[in-house]
Amino acid sequence: MSRPRVVVTGVGAVTPLGLTAEETWQGLLVGRSGIGPITQFDASHLPVCIAGEVKGFDPARYLPAKEARRISRASQLAVAAAQEALAMAGLTPPLGERAGVCIGTGIGGLEWAFAQARVLWEQGWERVSPFAIPASLANMPAHHVSRWAQALGPILAVITACAAGTQAVGEGAEMIRRGAADVVIAGGVEGFIHEVAIAGFMAMRAISTRNDEPQRASRPFDAGRDGLVLAEGAGVLVLERLEHARARGAPILAEVLGWASSSDGFHVAQPDPEGLGAIRAMRWALADAGVCPEDVDYINAHATATPLNDVIETRAIKAVFGPHAYRVPISATKSMTGHAMGGSGGIEAVVCVLTLRDQVIHPTANLEEPDPECDLDYVPGEARRAQVQITLSNSFGFGGQNACLVLGKCVN
Repeated sequence: MSRPRVVVTGVGAVTPLGLTAEETWQGLLVGRSGIGPITQFDASHLPVCIAGEVKGFDPARYLPAKEARRISRASQLAVAAAQEALAMAGLTPPLGERAGVCIGTGIGGLEWAFAQARVLWEQGWERVSPFAIPASLANMPAHHVSRWAQALGPILAVITACAAGTQAVGEGAEMIRRGAADVVIAGGVEGFIHEVAIAGFMAMRAISTRNDEPQRASRPFDAGRDGLVLAEGAGVLVLERLEHARARGAPILAEVLGWASSSDGFHVAQPDPEGLGAIRAMRWALADAGVCPEDVDYINAHATATPLNDVIETRAIKAVFGPHAYRVPISATKSMTGHAMGGSGGIEAVVCVLTLRDQVIHPTANLEEPDPECDLDYVPGEARRAQVQITLSNSFGFGGQNACLVLGKCVN
């Protein structure tokens, strides 16, 4: 018995490049960076004071002002992206019992926990907000999307660090495949531009210190890369059972052909040195999609711009794709958005959908002197027209948690 086919009928994004998916996409196509000085707090006491912030975001445009004040930045961003995605799909709340939600995040609303801890220490427990616990929980972005959309079917929060957004899209597709839903709002979000995050990445020596040139700081695959740039943002897709989408005349932007997740089982922060977990995830995703490596026309790389990650991802792509690795174009969205952790996979899934729609591949910015060990086609400098039928998106996170998503143009 054939499994239900899952298609994408809407996308939404809120990123350092724009408040919509289209703004983000147009920024990527021209190679514009969304990275700049941190404005959400005074970072002058830190050795790193740059990040990929979402600019001009007013949560009251998407939620009642009182409610917006009581929820995390991640929940606000997720609801905003979901609203755009549903509008594109031609769906309006209430969505009812046959609609589900699957939102991934790495941190959730942890900024609430830190802020209320300060209140506790400085003012006493009586002054702690009653919203401190619910606002800080990592499942709350999924809840707030579900509540706003009145999507009353299955709900899931995927908490797999940097792989969360990609895995959430895959798990959302599984809800439809197993018959639990006809529509699923799926994606990833992160809203944690915070001094603790900066300090933590500094302690790991994983973050770029190019304060004097923030737009050139994120340099995937470049010999001069010195670490990731912390970012925030959300990317959300509306997934539908193909027959359901066709019956209501919905726009079909892409098809979820397959996906997979795997574990390195190696180290809390470093990837397996041979990329074995990444290799498994890519191979299993292609097998789930029923396609060969040679069928893939574009890879959206995880590409964090850390010295270790980019080399190992390149190595893993070569292992999976063989000679085709040198022919398939690859680009790094994080070169312009920074690394939004659990939000990145959702944003990059949106990018893959728009790549399929427009048949153009966005460039990898700041790739000026390629690392000799990173010798594939990373589309440096400017966007490229191409015939793209199948895309692969990679996300590899802390804890050796890997997720890969295969999207394609919907045919037949």
